[in-house]
Amino acid sequence: MNKENSVQLIGIYGDDQVHACSAWTSTSREIDEDKKKRIGPLLKMLAENGHHTPFEKSSLHFLVTTDVASHIHLLKHRIGVSINGESARYKEMKEDNFCLPSDWPEHWKEILENYTNNGLRLYHNCLEDLVKNHGFDRKRAKESARFFRTYNTQVTADVMFNWRSFYHFLNLRNKPDAQKEIRDIASEMLSLVKSGGKFPLTIEAFSL
Repeated sequence: MNKENSVQLIGIYGDDQVHACSAWTSTSREIDEDKKKRIGPLLKMLAENGHHTPFEKSSLHFLVTTDVASHIHLLKHRIGVSINGESARYKEMKEDNFCLPSDWPEHWKEILENYTNNGLRLYHNCLEDLVKNHGFDRKRAKESARFFRTYNTQVTADVMFNWRSFYHFLNLRNKPDAQKEIRDIASEMLSLVKSGGKFPLTIEAFSL
């Protein structure tokens, strides 16, 4: 059983130079040493003036295991974002993973853990009973028994952003007033991208 959400960086397409070359399409995309020195100032100018189209030419690919509530937050970002999430409608959720708020006092964590485990037991029991004793086909049993699963139960989602959509996501979710769980996911995503070393000038341009 997981107690925390997790983020894995699957892959990156593109880098600072890809963003710059996209911006230079109207002039010359040829890169020499002199032009490389101009990438940083160019990206900063584009970011500061809202010319963000060149930043759509890269892709950031993550695998995220997250509570249902945070998964819903992710689903609200649909422009330049591709999300394919694990579905309890088509798949019986046999692994009972869920998260507990890390900032809660221990007695409330214990209460939530017991409450969640009870819901998970009811999910499995209801599913089997609907099929065996009430004539439900397994698809309908799965999609309706999931109502016993709580918002803190975890699903896994395959998430891909272009840089422009990633910046929009961070601007909303990596903020002090965002829900802590989605803020932690956004912060970990940014940390992984920074450690990847592909976008130091882009990150600096957007002051991230």
